[in-house]
Amino acid sequence: MKKEMTCIVCPIGCQMTIEEKADGTYEVTGNTCKRGPKYAINEMTNPTRVIPTTVVIKNAMLPRLPVKTAEPIPKGQIFDAMAAINQVVVEAPVKTGDVVIKDLLGLGIDVVATRTMDKC
Repeated sequence: MKKEMTCIVCPIGCQMTIEEKADGTYEVTGNTCKRGPKYAINEMTNPTRVIPTTVVIKNAMLPRLPVKTAEPIPKGQIFDAMAAINQVVVEAPVKTGDVVIKDLLGLGIDVVATRTMDKC
């Protein structure tokens, strides 16, 4: 199988082609830096994403608290992760880096606050 993609690892944005060989290895072409092939192979075999979003926060200056997954999660589980995150309501005060959800979907990955919010 052959796939074309734009690399997002560095600002160059190389147009790469990745092809799976008969022996199960991958050939990557079009990359300028050494990080491109690793990114392309990961995208073909196990694509992951960090999810930035918001949750409801009570007794704070703003109605929503920005959060993100502490590490990338499998792309196929984004909708399940968002369903779980959307159920969360936190109480102010919260500091940047505080764990909002521990072990999201049993993946061993936490959801953390990306902003400090004091009580109002």
